[in-house]
Amino acid sequence: MKVRFTPSGRLQLLTALAHIQRDDPAAARKMRHRAERSLRRLARHPASGRLIPEFPDLPYREVVVPPYRFFYRVEGKSVWVVAVWHGAQVPNEPTGDQGV
Repeated sequence: MKVRFTPSGRLQLLTALAHIQRDDPAAARKMRHRAERSLRRLARHPASGRLIPEFPDLPYREVVVPPYRFFYRVEGKSVWVVAVWHGAQVPNEPTGDQGV
């Protein structure tokens, strides 16, 4: 499997990392490494993320890399990260047109 980002998912991750970078560059690097490790695991085990508690009936899953939640779906041989939200945010129901 290959992990890919939708444009909005990539922008959200880069924005989060930039926000952390402003206050603590070392923390931003650590967050990026933790996220990369979790995403590599998804490439090998795409069902390892949990169903999104707020939307358990939808075909999306999530991986938590504190304090961020990576929302994704599996399509064919790709894992698509559709959103990256801070854990304090309440997610909206995905619409299916997340930029793929």
